[in-house]
Amino acid sequence: MRKLIICISLVFFACEMTKDEVDLIVLNANVYTVDGDFSKADAFAVKGGKFIAVGNATAIREQYTSNQIVDAEGKTIIPGIIDAHCHFNGLGLNQTVVDLVGTTSYEEVLERVLQFHEENPSEFILGRGWDQNDWEVKEFPTKIELDTLFPEIPVALRRVDGHALLVNQKALDLAGIDWRTQVTGGEIVRKRGIITGVLVDSPMQFVTEIIPPPDRAAQIRALKAAEQICFDNGLTTVNDAGLDRSTIELIDSLQNVGELSIRVYAMVSNSPENLDYYLDKGIIKTDKLHVRSVKVYGDGALGSRGAALKAPYSDLPGHYGAMVTPVSDIEALAERIAASEYQMNTHAIGDSANVVVLRAYQKALEGKPDRRWKVEHAQVISEIDFNFFSENIIPSIQPTHATSDMYWADERLGAERVKGAYAFKKLLEASGKVALGTDFPVEQVSPFLTFYAAVARKDIEGYPEGGFQMQDALSREETLKGMTIWAAYSNFEENEKGSIEVGKLADFTILSDDIMVVPEEEIPNIEAEHVYIDGRIAE
Repeated sequence: MRKLIICISLVFFACEMTKDEVDLIVLNANVYTVDGDFSKADAFAVKGGKFIAVGNATAIREQYTSNQIVDAEGKTIIPGIIDAHCHFNGLGLNQTVVDLVGTTSYEEVLERVLQFHEENPSEFILGRGWDQNDWEVKEFPTKIELDTLFPEIPVALRRVDGHALLVNQKALDLAGIDWRTQVTGGEIVRKRGIITGVLVDSPMQFVTEIIPPPDRAAQIRALKAAEQICFDNGLTTVNDAGLDRSTIELIDSLQNVGELSIRVYAMVSNSPENLDYYLDKGIIKTDKLHVRSVKVYGDGALGSRGAALKAPYSDLPGHYGAMVTPVSDIEALAERIAASEYQMNTHAIGDSANVVVLRAYQKALEGKPDRRWKVEHAQVISEIDFNFFSENIIPSIQPTHATSDMYWADERLGAERVKGAYAFKKLLEASGKVALGTDFPVEQVSPFLTFYAAVARKDIEGYPEGGFQMQDALSREETLKGMTIWAAYSNFEENEKGSIEVGKLADFTILSDDIMVVPEEEIPNIEAEHVYIDGRIAE
């Protein structure tokens, strides 16, 4: 009997010894792999930062052993969420300025600015987030009150979409803006010939050039703050839509020393210096950083009436908006970028801007397959122009823009033209894929609001009943793909991330609820309980 027990023990020990040692095993999970079959699993194993087994818990237990075993307790796990269009660096910097999001009147804006300055005195007051469409009087504010409150301190308050700036007289003086200043690609707003202090699109540059830049320490704090906010919301990769060389190199240096863990797909800001450097240098790819695209601005935003439309704004006769970058420059940029390895990602809101960009893309990409150029926003499209989209020209869209703008979009566009706005399903049918993002800090960081807006087409109050233009809602499966594998595809990264599959990076997010079956109205309340990058917890 004693020999039998010894033999049995040796056999058991031998079996244990044959198991492969891995870094992490996750069991008892509700895993949406987002693979080609959109299959499910209940367990997976990770080694060397990658998934090495995905499937049944019993099989994984039999084959692998680990010092770190996580019982997911039935929680839902999805691939690490990718925000396909955001302003990661801007989010961090925004933590140090006046938060004007949600203000319901200009008076509230002024109150917040005063309070912030009392608590954080500075030589230049900055803020962001106001939206006149949320006020009872839906008109641009003027600088009169700011001039009274801050006669000697420059003030610059950016609209929520980033395409308009309210400044006081001190800022105008420092920027050299007066009645003689002429601009193209934007507007210095005037009333009865007098400058109001609101700058739309291109003239904003005069002010931004005089704002003191943050020092290196402040930039690092901003990036780390933004990363923590992103992790809290379940993100593992962010596509930053417009970075200069110095910020890209700072991100790279922080990632290299382990002070920044989030993955960044960087769109290089369109400037002569950046283009000369990056197009010549070629694609930059590290474990955490990917630089292979250029961010170009086609037009402005709909909320500030800067979006370029084919016909006048329905609520402002004779006003068409404006191209920020001239048509000839868009075409020349497309040809130059097409001759490189880089992707061109162009902001286009209005139907006029969209067709300009789409035609330029089509011409420049002739005979060049698999370039995956993106139209960022693709917000208002004429019926005849949807066919420009393909797997080579991808819509990069932000569903919460629809639920933010739906209160006034028909006023700007009219009953017929609005039918081609925020047309997610039509865009998907035309292109085969859509990349989904938030455009934070223009919108909130939460990808669950993105999911809800795409599927339900409502705001968090449940308005409108029945949803906004529901013919263009996405299914839950399409939405999850847009936030994971399709976003990865748009970044040329579908072979390394975007799904939970063997050989891919072990980036995943554990959710508080099952996003695929939870009642629709509960989707906005879902939380990211844990985020893993390379199989390591990232909080």
